[in-house]
Order: sequence, then structure tokens, then C-alpha cells
Amino acid sequence: MPNTRKSSTSRTPARKAAKKTAASKSTNSGRKYSPEASASVEAEMKEMKQGKLKSGRSGKTVHNPKQAIAIGLSEARKKGAKVPPNPNSEAA
Repeated sequence: MPNTRKSSTSRTPARKAAKKTAASKSTNSGRKYSPEASASVEAEMKEMKQGKLKSGRSGKTVHNPKQAIAIGLSEARKKGAKVPPNPNSEAA
């Protein structure tokens, strides 16, 4: 019969905890998105849920939440809120 008992030493959780704290120290502590950006995204999500959100040039109704978030972030960038640059746009 195979041995199904777990080992008595449990060092793995201690190692994971140490890695977690080291990783959290290396990350920047500032906000990535400003509160204005969050409010803009929230407003666009409400419009989408109500069926009133339209896409840019085509004017079609937006049904995808990811698209609504992208529209909200784009609006926030236009207003000058703190938002990371769009990874899909080319920086000139």
C-alpha cells in the first residue's frame, strides 16, 4: 500500500510567505488608476447596462463589458486623469 501520509515538515508555506513579502516590497506603492478614471469607467458601465452606450465611429450599441471599460479609460485619458498608456496604441 502506498504511503499517503503527508510529511511532518511543512516548509513550503514559510517559503511562499517569504517570497510574497519580498515581491510586495518591490512593487510601486502608488495608485495605477486615479479615482477620476474609476468614476469614468463606472459611468460607462452604467450606460452599457442601461443599453445607452454607443461605440465611437459606428455608433453601434456596446454589449461587451471589456469594451465599456476601454471606452471609460479612453474618456479618462482625454480628461487628463492618471491612467497608464494604452498598450495597443503606438506612442509617437
